[in-house]
Amino acid sequence: MTHPIDALAPAFDFNDENSNSSANPSFAAVLDARLSRRGLLRGSVGSVGSAMLAGLGMTACAGGDDATAPATPASPRLLGFSAVAKSLADTVTVPAGYSASVLFALGDPIAAGLAAYKNDGSDTDFERRAGDHHDGIEWFGLGADGKRNDNASERGLLAINHEATTDEKLSSYFLHPDGGTSSLPRPAAEVDKEITVHGITVVEVAKSAGKWAYVPGSALNFRLTAQSPIEIAGPARGSAQLITKYSPTGTMTRGTLNNCGTGKTPWGSFLTAEENWAGYFTRSAADDAARGNGKSVTALKRYGRNQGAASRHGWETGGAGDQYQRWNNSLIGASADGSDDYRNAMNCMGYIVEIDPYDKTRMAKKRTALGRFAHENAVFGTPVAGQPLSVYMGDDSRGEYIYKFVSSALWNAADANASDRMAVGDKYLDSGRLYVARFDADGTGAWVELALSNSAIANYAAYRFADAADIAINTRLAADAVGATRMDRPEWAAVNPANGEAYFTLTNNNQSRNINPGSGQYPPDAANPRAYTDMKGTTRQEGNPNGHLVRLKENPRDPVTGFSWDVYLFGAEAGADKAMVNLSALTHEQDFSSPDGLVFSQATGICWIETDDNAYTDVSNCMLLAATPGQVGDGAKKTLSYTRADGSRLDIVTPVGRAATADTLKRFLVGPKGCEITGLAETPDGKALFVNVQHPGESTGIANLADPAKYQSQWPANAGYGAGKRPRSATIVITRNDGGSVGT
Repeated sequence: MTHPIDALAPAFDFNDENSNSSANPSFAAVLDARLSRRGLLRGSVGSVGSAMLAGLGMTACAGGDDATAPATPASPRLLGFSAVAKSLADTVTVPAGYSASVLFALGDPIAAGLAAYKNDGSDTDFERRAGDHHDGIEWFGLGADGKRNDNASERGLLAINHEATTDEKLSSYFLHPDGGTSSLPRPAAEVDKEITVHGITVVEVAKSAGKWAYVPGSALNFRLTAQSPIEIAGPARGSAQLITKYSPTGTMTRGTLNNCGTGKTPWGSFLTAEENWAGYFTRSAADDAARGNGKSVTALKRYGRNQGAASRHGWETGGAGDQYQRWNNSLIGASADGSDDYRNAMNCMGYIVEIDPYDKTRMAKKRTALGRFAHENAVFGTPVAGQPLSVYMGDDSRGEYIYKFVSSALWNAADANASDRMAVGDKYLDSGRLYVARFDADGTGAWVELALSNSAIANYAAYRFADAADIAINTRLAADAVGATRMDRPEWAAVNPANGEAYFTLTNNNQSRNINPGSGQYPPDAANPRAYTDMKGTTRQEGNPNGHLVRLKENPRDPVTGFSWDVYLFGAEAGADKAMVNLSALTHEQDFSSPDGLVFSQATGICWIETDDNAYTDVSNCMLLAATPGQVGDGAKKTLSYTRADGSRLDIVTPVGRAATADTLKRFLVGPKGCEITGLAETPDGKALFVNVQHPGESTGIANLADPAKYQSQWPANAGYGAGKRPRSATIVITRNDGGSVGT
């Protein structure tokens, strides 16, 4: 997930990495940078007529024993709720007839005998507490015997990613009593705490007497942190590029980091995605020369680490111990292979990690066959017996790519209920073909294989690939070589269970799309067609600040390599120009900006869209929308005509899905101040929806820590949850008051 930047945030956002300097294309033409002027075009926002939900500080707006997975719906049901209005309130707003409650927040204990979270910066023991910045989330059902049951809807495990911390000037300030040390060196105690709040939590939850709660002392609860041992699997296992002082054989690494979106395998394991991890490492100012200006320098720069790059938190300054020195990515040892330093440590991050949520004794594995980049999430196509499995993924950075992995093994339905889930993962996720997407202007596209058999990779002058491990580790460079289409921050992927079509959120691409040659930015194209100016008050936001969603349909005659596509929805304010910006004809009941999280309900077929926005946050906090998805080709092609600064004209023809209506898209939830709405899971019966509220109050700033009145947000304390007033990331649970399915 990306994170907004404003005057109180750090000058540089390490999540906003932009290292793709290739000349790879996008597709069609351009949009004029004169588009949406918010100050002129914005209409009335309307009133929020809301009522407090008792004791929760939230508002409502008018408006089995068989482990077999439940059947998927033939089509989505109608959206049966009144749309929630936009809101700037420090609360969670849901539709009338629904209830939302806080379930599990930063610091909550997950082990018996551990004290409740004080929320004053003094808490420790985060190996046994919830981590920070709740992100992707998945449900894993539990039967009465405490074992896996995919149909269980009243007891289960939630596997939750903890992406990052709320930062300013190196320090994760809400975690420390006085805001922490904002200069180098960092104290070891602060570093240890910050490292440990990263990773994932698996926690048991249950419904009793109609109310949901987590189980603090469950034997099934566990944490996996940035310090936990993890095995390296797949083609990169044992590669010379993964040798470190910690693992001279290149077969192990330590920790998972910046965990963003998630995935759930057909055999019941959990996938967590390592996203913007590069900024946690530092390199010395003379490291290029120390490396002989060789291949590793090219690779490091392509992944956002130039020599002299400072680390996000300064963890490498915590002391002389190995747990701190691992964050120094410089060549400082005397060995030829890197076995006496951490010159290769960054190569051990950036993968999809598989975890068995039902068995905390099983070691997690990094599945390198799925490539290395800023993974947003991983979602499976519909499994078909006798056919390979497909996994869709996005690389969340400006100008990066969309990928697909196709397993070598053919799907055997019996593997869905195998007792050794990690062994099944070995079978399907360690061997296969990795592809990158090329979108063509005529509404078709191709999956281009990333392999040495591809001459564009074998003969790539900018980087000489040695083998399959090299491609798995330096996937971005391989995608550069084959001319993949640069996209506007590919984030979550999701697959429509009704027809198997794959959807991708493209959050935004501020200042990286420009119609004028010589601007130093790359032009818009058919799949990323907008380049415009959006006014936020007096601030000009250039490029594609509101983002959009694309979807693709695999070619039935060539499902491995061919597809058709269109733009499903364009984010925009309701009052923006409908010919050039608000191409989906959004109204005030459904307009949004910066789509990020994306999940299809297996119970109802609803497409849930979450936002991580800073472009429209002067009008509304981030939100959750519900959509009925339609299908590729249900709209029409649109021609957009633009005039460059030199007077030349450019016409773009782009396929656009059907216009949004009150029946196909509605705002369902608005979060508290400063938050991102992210991660979504449901019970199999569709009657409980789990959603994460990440980094509320993130723009508070260290200078305001002593005065709660100056906090940007006090949620969830103002919702009656927990001690103290410092804002906390948290998981909420949403139910319908009449006990029905959520959203229908």
